[in-house]
Amino acid sequence: MRKSLVATATALSMAAAGLVATGVVIARPATAAIDDVPADCFVAAAAYRSDGQALSYRYSAKKPSTQAISGDKLGWVPTGLVTFLESGDDNGYRNRSLVTHPTNGYIYAVDRVVERVDGGWKATKHTVTRVKAGFGGTRLLTMAYPYLYRVAGTSLYRYKLSFSNGVPTLSAPLQLSSSGWDVVNTLAYERTAGVGSAAVDTLIGATSTGHLKEWRINYATPAKITGKSLRASGWGSFTSVNTGFCNSHPNGRALLGITADGRASVHFDANRTDGVGTDIKGGSLGSLGWTAKSYNH
Repeated sequence: MRKSLVATATALSMAAAGLVATGVVIARPATAAIDDVPADCFVAAAAYRSDGQALSYRYSAKKPSTQAISGDKLGWVPTGLVTFLESGDDNGYRNRSLVTHPTNGYIYAVDRVVERVDGGWKATKHTVTRVKAGFGGTRLLTMAYPYLYRVAGTSLYRYKLSFSNGVPTLSAPLQLSSSGWDVVNTLAYERTAGVGSAAVDTLIGATSTGHLKEWRINYATPAKITGKSLRASGWGSFTSVNTGFCNSHPNGRALLGITADGRASVHFDANRTDGVGTDIKGGSLGSLGWTAKSYNH
């Protein structure tokens, strides 16, 4: 996996283990559908409240929860967000993200450090650096490092992320597709297979027509995108769909879908790489009040 400069699984394991302060746990009665999601599955989504306060939504050990950390406030709500570095230990962690501004057309780097302070967790560093213009109209961001994928209007674009004296920079955009992406509601990085020019990025997302789809982008011919529908209905209302992991099911994945009106759904895919969606199980968690804007990985 190349989603971040540091192994994503490490960061997710930290969160699942409780490195991030415990938030508000929302109890929900178990259903037969939810019982199909193993208890060892963890999946999370980043979010921002209308006042610019960062949140995290999580599903772990069969319970949904939400959390806001003191000092972790941007002041505005990004149109797109993707994390490109996350690392830490029992006493704190560092998170670096790219976010797009809702009005001025710029993409920014957000660098935050969260540490234990007086028995609780607090953002002790929160800096925002302007990176590049030309990002007006951004709806979706995801990253398969070193590539950043962006959806705006009907198009899908790709940028290459690099660093100059530790500061992130982005290449000029490469338009991979000019049509059809206006119906894509969510987009998240899933995996990369192969190396060099033979590498292939797989992205996953939901469309307004109800599909849960995977798209494969070959490094040698990136404009020749192949798509496959995993599910043909039932996914059209989600504004974010994130993938997670299941400790005792290393070949599987958890899927957390969130709607704009605060409903959530959790699912389990026993084989994340088979390109088949008929084995995806799970169901609705009901209304959780998760109405802050949520983002994909």
